[in-house]
Amino acid sequence: MLGSVFLALSGLMLQLVDGELDYTSQGQGMQLQGDFSIAGFFPLHYIDQQSTHLPALLPTNEGEANKHGFHMMQAMRFAVEEINNASGPQSLLPGVKLGYQIYDVSSKSYGILAALDLLEQQSQNPSVSSSEGETSTNSSKAQRTLAVIGPDSSSKTFTPASLLGAYLVPQISYEASNEMLSNKFLYPSFFRTIPSDKNQVKAMLQILARFNWTWIALLGSDNAYGLEGMQTLAKHASEYGICIAYQGVIPAYRAETVQVMRNVVENLLTIKVNVIVVFSSKTKLNKFMPFVLERNITDKVWIGTEDWSASSLISGIPGIQTIGTVIGVSVKYVAFSGFEEFERRAFEASMQHSQEDSGRPTNEGNICLQSTDLYSLARRNFSLEKYDITSSFNVYTAVYAVAHALHQTLGCDSGECSKRHVHPWELLYWLKQVRFSLKNTSVYFDVNGDPPTGYDIISWVWRGNDWSIRIVGSFAPDPISLTVDADQIEWFSRGDSRKVPQSICSAPCPRGHKKLLTGQNTCCFDCQACPAATFLNKSEPTICQPCLREQWAPPRSEECLNRTVLLLAWDAPLSIALLFFLACCLLMTSSSAVILLLNLNTPVAKSAGGRTCLLMLAALTVAAMSSLCHFGEPSPLACILKQPLFIFSFTVCLASITVRSLQVVCIFKFASKLPPAYDKWAKKHGPEFTIFLVSFIILVFSVLRVAVNTPRPSQDLKFYPDSIVLECSNTLSPGAGVELGYVSLLSVLCFSFSYMGKDLPANYNEAKCVTFSLMVYMMSWMSFFTLYLISRGPFTMAAYVFATLFSVLAFFAGYFLPKIYIIVMKPQMNTTAHFQNCIQMYTMTKQ
Repeated sequence: MLGSVFLALSGLMLQLVDGELDYTSQGQGMQLQGDFSIAGFFPLHYIDQQSTHLPALLPTNEGEANKHGFHMMQAMRFAVEEINNASGPQSLLPGVKLGYQIYDVSSKSYGILAALDLLEQQSQNPSVSSSEGETSTNSSKAQRTLAVIGPDSSSKTFTPASLLGAYLVPQISYEASNEMLSNKFLYPSFFRTIPSDKNQVKAMLQILARFNWTWIALLGSDNAYGLEGMQTLAKHASEYGICIAYQGVIPAYRAETVQVMRNVVENLLTIKVNVIVVFSSKTKLNKFMPFVLERNITDKVWIGTEDWSASSLISGIPGIQTIGTVIGVSVKYVAFSGFEEFERRAFEASMQHSQEDSGRPTNEGNICLQSTDLYSLARRNFSLEKYDITSSFNVYTAVYAVAHALHQTLGCDSGECSKRHVHPWELLYWLKQVRFSLKNTSVYFDVNGDPPTGYDIISWVWRGNDWSIRIVGSFAPDPISLTVDADQIEWFSRGDSRKVPQSICSAPCPRGHKKLLTGQNTCCFDCQACPAATFLNKSEPTICQPCLREQWAPPRSEECLNRTVLLLAWDAPLSIALLFFLACCLLMTSSSAVILLLNLNTPVAKSAGGRTCLLMLAALTVAAMSSLCHFGEPSPLACILKQPLFIFSFTVCLASITVRSLQVVCIFKFASKLPPAYDKWAKKHGPEFTIFLVSFIILVFSVLRVAVNTPRPSQDLKFYPDSIVLECSNTLSPGAGVELGYVSLLSVLCFSFSYMGKDLPANYNEAKCVTFSLMVYMMSWMSFFTLYLISRGPFTMAAYVFATLFSVLAFFAGYFLPKIYIIVMKPQMNTTAHFQNCIQMYTMTKQ
């Protein structure tokens, strides 16, 4: 930046050795004398200086007239006239007249020279009236410029803003949007009435996100405006999930850059994107677009910046309507009354002006800052379409901002402004604090000198060769909000013109599929379904994240679900039925125990085992009660008791029946062959001791198993993918298998001894009943274990309780129920005589 300034100063000295700049054109309307003057930097012509370097200059009148710059200049003149005539919204400067001087800054060089000319004025001492101490404004050279309006682009603004900022001369640009100009350290006196490019980038990214255009090409002109904007957009694109397939720079048009432009166009065709974002100035894009038309690029969506999207310089390119859909960011259009009438009067005045005087510069020998004749430009009668005068309100606002600051500086609130000498830095102070409303628009500057305004979102509309723009939405920067009516956009796409074109590298993955990146861009990917027990978090679309232990997810899921907790709830209908069954079993065992206790000395009770029957019934009662440990959520105590309690109690029952069957067989079949040891065993409580020993062995083993490997409440998360089985640990441990084997061996012995007595007297023949009980017992537990291997739900837990209770009921029905029936229903059979008669008949049969 400093290098360009020194280069410009050196060139200026070379070109202006013999004279000074002449900027006056009083008779032709390019300057207006006043008490206080403001300068206007406007591009009144298009000058092709691409092949030259600073500070080489070409005469401005050799270029094509710039109607956009002309309208901006007229907006400044209109605002000044309105303020001076007090015909505006309010009387701002009573008793004071504003003046202006217009510079035709059609290139960077002219902008630098215009800034230096203004600084030359700042170095001059104004003449002061000795009587009143007021500044004389009769001489234009003595009139200092207090503020500058313009120029129109960032590239033309950097150096003038640096030069003017050194002297704290306020500068308000109406179209320079580069974000760097917000740096108050480098440009302390710079303001603007157009939003910063950072807001324009946000608006463009919002448009891309709104239509889900994630695969784009990005072009930028080879100047500060294009390169900085392209860099900022590329930096923030990833935040919106947007990938840039190609970035290209549009160079200045020269013979040696023609091939470069063609290469950029070829790259656009190669990458096959449907959306192209162009961050370019209109002058450079004007030279590039013919190469796009040359390759017949159609059906694309072009996202344009405010500099070219509403410019007739681009829309006027022959054949441009074939490139596709153009959606642009545009300066908000605000209509202000009287401007069109002002332009009409200027045209009428130009037609009345003599032909001889038009187009004659004030100083023909000075080509540096030639003053263009206002009448020659006005005579062209430029159109006043909306897109031609969009930025006019920015100029209008800038002039009013200066007037409001000058109003405060001169103390005009009293009704009359003081005509004292004003330094630019005084105006700068009040300009930072201005806040007013203009045409229902709030006007003020933030700490960076930027306005609070947003953008219009526009779309090109073609009717044959007739071009117009349509406002289809708006963008507000604070807070960020975008509204776009897609139905108002005419899409130039094959097929349905109302269908929004797509611009993606890969189609979106189906629900629950993660992205497998196929390259460096996150927008190009393959899709893979997330397996079960994982989910796709939308914030991490490339990873299938595992669910928590207490959760599950089916394949292709985007969220985890809570697992279903499986337990045998106390209030479940099945549980209520089982509890009723348990109550019946307890009622039968307890009532049978009472009956046997009352008839303990009867033959039936003695033949059943006497007091051993009570022990068996107690054991069956405990076995039935152990089923209560299976209801509800497992507790540590329930896990410890439920298996040992059933195994031990059932072992006591089986041991009692086994010893009882052994005794009966020995007495009836082997009485003469039994050794004396049997008599001693029988007479000295051998049966009771045997029952105790068999039961004690299983009790000790169960206690050791529980002590070594204590069962605890656990959650089985592996059996079902979507459920949690609440159970006790070590249900199928080796210790439990040994216990099961011990009981099975005892069951076989019990069956064997009972079967050996199948031909004994009816009162002692229990083979059928015991065999039936054991078969029911074994079948119920075999059924349970089969079900347990394939299911762990509440029904399986209920099956465990049912197998327990059914085993108790089977032994009760097979062993005790016939005896209770005789005691209660057949008392005549419960006599000693009946039993002796049965024994005699058995003895006679054997003889």
